[in-house]
Amino acid sequence: MTGDDPLEESESGEPLTDGGDETAEPQSALRADGGAAGADDVALDPWGSSSVSDYRKLFEEFGIEEFDEILDEVPHPHYLMRRGVIFGHRDYRPVAEALQNDEPAAVLSGFMPTGDPHIGHKLVFDEIIWHQQQGADAYALIADLEANSARGMSWEEIDEHARSYLLSLLALGFDPEDGTLYRQSTNREVQDLAFELGAEANFSEFQAIYGFDGETDVSHMQSVVTQMADILYPQLEEPKPTVIPVGPDQDPHVRLARDLAERMRFFKVSEAYASFELEPEERDLVAEFYERLDPADFDDDDLRCVHVAEALEETPLSEIDADADTLSSVLTKLNEAGMEPVRPRTRFFDRRATDDAFNALIDAIEGEKRVYESHVDAFEIDRAEAEELARQVEVENGGYGFQPPSSIYHRFMTGLTGGKMSSSVPASHISLLDDPEDGYDKVKSATTGGRETAEEQREKGGKADECPVYELYAYLLAGDDDEFAKRVYDECVGGERLCGDCKEQAAQLMKEFLADHQEKRAEVEALLEDADIELESPRRR
Repeated sequence: MTGDDPLEESESGEPLTDGGDETAEPQSALRADGGAAGADDVALDPWGSSSVSDYRKLFEEFGIEEFDEILDEVPHPHYLMRRGVIFGHRDYRPVAEALQNDEPAAVLSGFMPTGDPHIGHKLVFDEIIWHQQQGADAYALIADLEANSARGMSWEEIDEHARSYLLSLLALGFDPEDGTLYRQSTNREVQDLAFELGAEANFSEFQAIYGFDGETDVSHMQSVVTQMADILYPQLEEPKPTVIPVGPDQDPHVRLARDLAERMRFFKVSEAYASFELEPEERDLVAEFYERLDPADFDDDDLRCVHVAEALEETPLSEIDADADTLSSVLTKLNEAGMEPVRPRTRFFDRRATDDAFNALIDAIEGEKRVYESHVDAFEIDRAEAEELARQVEVENGGYGFQPPSSIYHRFMTGLTGGKMSSSVPASHISLLDDPEDGYDKVKSATTGGRETAEEQREKGGKADECPVYELYAYLLAGDDDEFAKRVYDECVGGERLCGDCKEQAAQLMKEFLADHQEKRAEVEALLEDADIELESPRRR
């Protein structure tokens, strides 16, 4: 969920930031940022050099959903959403609905303080601030434990960089009185939650997700569990939709956090058709044949397990949408159940509930129900109602009732010199602390998507979708002005805008932005001093 000096190694921040690391795939109109030239593989490494050459592969390989599909459901969408810079999400709809209906929601992201904040970090700052302005509880944290364990940063260095991140966050509009700032190392609630979450994770899982091996420091592994606690921290007081804005390199953290949130639940709610448990593929098969068969065709007007088994055995394999192992397992379970009726029901499976919570659930379920040793089947409640009831009973009986955290993903930024941004190549990125004149010079020296000659540019148009300078307009310099961003794009691809003038305009805007931002940083110094966050680590010696 973080990165470090996010440029060369990982354009992120902790519980999720990111920065900029890639090139872009051609898009149209405002869609000025896409997947791009480079390697064909998709590698998501929270601490390494993540590579995304084709963002579409993230949808196919990792199950990330396209943000465009829910854009219309987001109230007052941020320009990063409107322009496709925020390109994907995991389960963001509950957050969008909460914001739309003025219901509780939260946003959290964090930053590993290993260097100066830069324009890549600004994407995450803006996403946190926008959600706060839409009514979400906002959390921003300093991932100092991760910086120390995964990057070997001294506490003195961490404190210096942490202060700088926080100043930029406040200067951009984060309200510390209406939000929460904290550092991992001094948040006891986070550390206690991490201890509990650690009981639900194991080394084999970390090995599979992160590639940890026998050489990995235990403190590094502990920092991962701490990040999981960070992600779930906004829900300690009450379960609520929570979004984690990150770059795609942080997706492994989000997936693990979603899994752990489910494992911490007292009850698992699912659909069932008999007293025994079916795997998802098996359940789909039984559901299909339940719909096919008519109970009236049988002697007592009841559809029973043996009837479904007989129907499956009589159906040609070519007409059954299941592999041989699934079919064999289903037949075994159905035949063993014999004359038990097949009836749709909602199942509450006891995952880790206390006896009191399990009994309270039984009492809370209205209508027909069947109570078994490790689950309760209800016949008059649908899945959505059951989920809410299970969460309510859990919270009332001392559980967390976590909702799986959501996430949104923004594209990596292309380096000003082309290719990846790199902290080791100062000309490739712009720090929020750069002297405004230096920022101006970096933009003026940037690579563009222009043609070899002005004549060719006028004839064929520029390649805005491959231009680091146009990215600056779309991601930052055009601000909330979509018309301006679109005009720059259209003039470029239409051949009206030449690179020299375009870079001059961008350089001037960057100079103005840096000067204004640094002036605001100075203005919020006192605000930071009054904020409820430790600016100096007690671990310093």
